[in-house]
Amino acid sequence: MKSTRRSFIQKTALFSGAFCLGFDWFQANGKEVSMVQTTMESGRFNAFLAIDPSGKIILYSPNPEIGQGIKTAFPVVVAEELDVDWKDVEVRQANLDTQNFERQLTGGSGALKHSWERLRKAGATARKMFVQAAAQTWNVDASTCKTSKGFVLGPKGQKASYGSLVAIASKLPVPTEVTYKNRKDYQIIGKRTKGVDNQSVVTGKPVFGLDIEKPGMVIAQIIRPPFGATLKSFDAADALKMPGIVDVVSFKNKVAIVGKSTWEVMKARGTVSCKYNSGDFDSDSTHQKWFDEGMKTDKATVQRKDGDFAAALARSAKVVEATYECPFISHSPMEPMNFFADVRADGTVLLAGPTQVPQSAQKAVASLLKIDEKKVEVELSKMGGGFGRRLNNDFALDAAELSSIIKKPVKVMWTREDDMGGGIYRPAARYHFKAGLDASGNMIAFYLRGVGINAGNATRQDNFPVGAIENVLVESVNQVSAVTTGPWRAPITNFLGYAEQAFLDEVAEAGGKDPVQMRLDWLARAKSNPVGKITYEPDRFIEVIKQAAEKSNWKKKPGIYQGFSVYFSHLSYVAQVADAQMVDGKAKITHVTAVTDCGEVVNLSGAENQIKGAIIDGMGHALFAKLRFNDGVASPTNFNGYRLIKGNEIPTINAYFVDNGIEPTGLGEPALPPTGGSIANALYAATKKRLYKQPFEV
Repeated sequence: MKSTRRSFIQKTALFSGAFCLGFDWFQANGKEVSMVQTTMESGRFNAFLAIDPSGKIILYSPNPEIGQGIKTAFPVVVAEELDVDWKDVEVRQANLDTQNFERQLTGGSGALKHSWERLRKAGATARKMFVQAAAQTWNVDASTCKTSKGFVLGPKGQKASYGSLVAIASKLPVPTEVTYKNRKDYQIIGKRTKGVDNQSVVTGKPVFGLDIEKPGMVIAQIIRPPFGATLKSFDAADALKMPGIVDVVSFKNKVAIVGKSTWEVMKARGTVSCKYNSGDFDSDSTHQKWFDEGMKTDKATVQRKDGDFAAALARSAKVVEATYECPFISHSPMEPMNFFADVRADGTVLLAGPTQVPQSAQKAVASLLKIDEKKVEVELSKMGGGFGRRLNNDFALDAAELSSIIKKPVKVMWTREDDMGGGIYRPAARYHFKAGLDASGNMIAFYLRGVGINAGNATRQDNFPVGAIENVLVESVNQVSAVTTGPWRAPITNFLGYAEQAFLDEVAEAGGKDPVQMRLDWLARAKSNPVGKITYEPDRFIEVIKQAAEKSNWKKKPGIYQGFSVYFSHLSYVAQVADAQMVDGKAKITHVTAVTDCGEVVNLSGAENQIKGAIIDGMGHALFAKLRFNDGVASPTNFNGYRLIKGNEIPTINAYFVDNGIEPTGLGEPALPPTGGSIANALYAATKKRLYKQPFEV
């Protein structure tokens, strides 16, 4: 395969005896840009590879690592095309560099899809330059040379390491056309590769945000008001008398306690009293009222309309209806929110900590302080979980604003109670479905209304089975609340996927259809004669369904109750079959089979972990997680009341992947949306009890 598109910036430099080839892997849409020459600055790199004379390869990974494995996957692609031994590769985390990186963020399961070709080109270009350097040295035609594990091999048995060719290769013009390796020759891609940080994590070496220490730094904790409240006054007289307390200040309805140590700040915080305005704050009863109103209003936004739903429903032989509801839930990462900021007297700012969106944090802080973005430096730390919570900048803004007020470098630290009680949550939602069936049990009309609280459009109006049904109406209503919400792993689809798949099983039962075959029939229709716009590829849908049914022995396990689910999100397809058994009179999920089409699997062990982790996460939140609200205050705010899945409740999970060689697509989120559906459908098969609300009452 040859590539001629110049969709990246290439840079070469000779620095301290090292060959450095940098690429802007994130130039969008093949934009034509010219080659430039640059000097590599110590400690600051573009997206690049560097090889020193000893043959050591250093790769800087630009995207934040939150457990999704991108810090390993990106370098794997480069190393494969470079044709080096993985043991010779060292990977380092890059800090924010807006001059040389684009899309330096983690979110939306889109990093590999966005960067696949650029990563391959980075490795293949360098490999070609080393071949040319060797050919020039040996005075042979480059086409007679080949590479293997960091060496160039000549036609007469010559052998030269990349390291020994650094000086010559660094002076060659960068080729504009390269040939990629054939898939059959892959040595690293598709194999199991250990995470580059595994050893350091288990030995406690990485610096997480909570570990950050900077000269002159003070510690702060912030008291936040109930949702929708405004601060009237506060009394910090006792706190200011306590050891180690530097200051107590208020800003934007918040009160910050600043001190020399975490313990001293926590002790003082308990003595600060705050008074807030009275008002009609959100409670669970408020949310239920909004759901009811949203379902009845005639002002819903029509998101999709195919055919004539009302007429088709009127002539239906049978109508199936169901309503599903989910609560607000917390991201609850193991590392609570925290961030460091130093707003200096010279007008520059240093930010440091765990963020999924460093450039967005930089822009937000620059806007807050009314300074040029170039004056804001961002260092990335290791992250103890994110799941979308660290796509927001509230913690970075708090740290920067507080530092500007107290004129000191400060690390703002949230407690677990702050983290669960202070937002930002997965939006609560209610969905109502209707299906009209003809006399043969075939669905001829499909309706969905989604009512979300701070969810925007709570539907995904182009998702299957839309496109396979002639008469469709999809509507949405957004109710605005003071409760802060944001992306939670697989936004919207994390619950909508369950609701859709559980409802489709009701439709199958009402129509006397096998749930798997019914979906296959619809997809065959969408393939041959799609109705309106479809965003999915029916053939890929069909393949994961067939493989999941085969590998799970669908309906061929005596004494095992099975539930099926399939979903398309983040450009990937995941089909699941959950097995349930009756244990001591209760239904228990014992096994889950998952088949995923995410295109090329870059790191098999990482991919398996992503699928299994998403299933465990989806199962735990479907079964247990829930936040309650009373007068703007969320509860529970710690794990003694906020139930998550336990180790002995996790089923056996088998993860399989469709091997089709298509460019990689998302993997961090797609396995979560179908999980609730497969589990709910399996539990129904075992108990004959439909589940309409999360957490499930089982």
